[in-house]
Amino acid sequence: MSLVTANALSIPFERIADPAVRAIAERVGAGARLSRADGVALFESPDLTGVGVLADAVNRAKHGDVVTFASNQHINPTNICTLRTTCVFCGYARLPKEEGAYRYTLDQVMAEARTGNNGMTKEFHIVGGLDMQAGLEYYTTMFRALKSELPNVHIKALTAVEIAHIARIEKMGWSEVLAALKEAGLDTMPGGGAETFSAAVREEIARKKLGAADYIGVHRAAHALGIRSNSTMLYGHVESYADRMEHLQMLRDLQDETGGFLAYIPLAYHPDDNDLGKRLNRQGIATSGVDDLKNLAVGRLFLDNFAHVKSHWIMVSPALSQIALHYGVNDLEGTVVREKIYHAVGARTQQAMSLDDLLRLIRGAGKIPAERDSFYNVIRTFEQAEAA
Repeated sequence: MSLVTANALSIPFERIADPAVRAIAERVGAGARLSRADGVALFESPDLTGVGVLADAVNRAKHGDVVTFASNQHINPTNICTLRTTCVFCGYARLPKEEGAYRYTLDQVMAEARTGNNGMTKEFHIVGGLDMQAGLEYYTTMFRALKSELPNVHIKALTAVEIAHIARIEKMGWSEVLAALKEAGLDTMPGGGAETFSAAVREEIARKKLGAADYIGVHRAAHALGIRSNSTMLYGHVESYADRMEHLQMLRDLQDETGGFLAYIPLAYHPDDNDLGKRLNRQGIATSGVDDLKNLAVGRLFLDNFAHVKSHWIMVSPALSQIALHYGVNDLEGTVVREKIYHAVGARTQQAMSLDDLLRLIRGAGKIPAERDSFYNVIRTFEQAEAA
């Protein structure tokens, strides 16, 4: 069952105070695409309510009051990473002999998969470091074992950066690696590793990491093989509004070409326990709530060819994610079970959320909760939303 509905777009112009936002709203209402300059204007506008009202109207036209989530489980099989010293925003990675370094055995992966969520899990979200000992065989063996024992659980695994890393290790092309992983059980890909596409920004925060064109290239190759994927953007570090819009333009362009992206997920930078945060003297200071909401709303408005925008409650807090349901968001990060990467850089949210807590969060926003599969088809809709 498709999630997207065909409601008429109804924009409450009287709630938009900023003339610049109102002018953009008029163009949205007329069916025009936003330009990068429009996106910058939305980020610069002091009218947070107006931006949110516009994003909410667009989201309601697509999804009504339905908010989805997945019963998912994160598995991070290795934190050993060749980019340990050059990805300065990361606090998760370790060198092979560094304290805290780990690489799961197959038995450890299976043990975590079996016990994480009392049988509720419908999706494994599997990402880790760029480990020289975790090549194609490591992951194909893992995926086959997961599918053999838990055949009905969807495998969403390996960022574009990890795919390119495996291709380098194995001296294979991206498509060859992706085809082998698909045959072993890979269903879809997450969107991590994008960071911010600007070359200057990447040089400062993620030197030597897979470049923007190659990130797009891996996702293009995946889409050509029928492997759909998510997309992300890391924000709140050294990037400008123009950098953000360059990033979103590249995502929109590929979606125009392939239609292979499932969702857009902006990811808030956390400055604790990483070199970039120390350099910026921002320990303990994460992104602002205003910026978090603007990134979600602008994503909804600019990425007009994306059906789904997700708020990652682990990064911005459940409370802000609840508010985001009125700023263009139609999907929340799910049950998760155990998250390591963002908690390694200062995330203070819980590492998992129960079904009851997710339902309470969504209903509290006056929305209707629905559990979905990994392709955004509704599995079950819960009772109508409580009054806000």
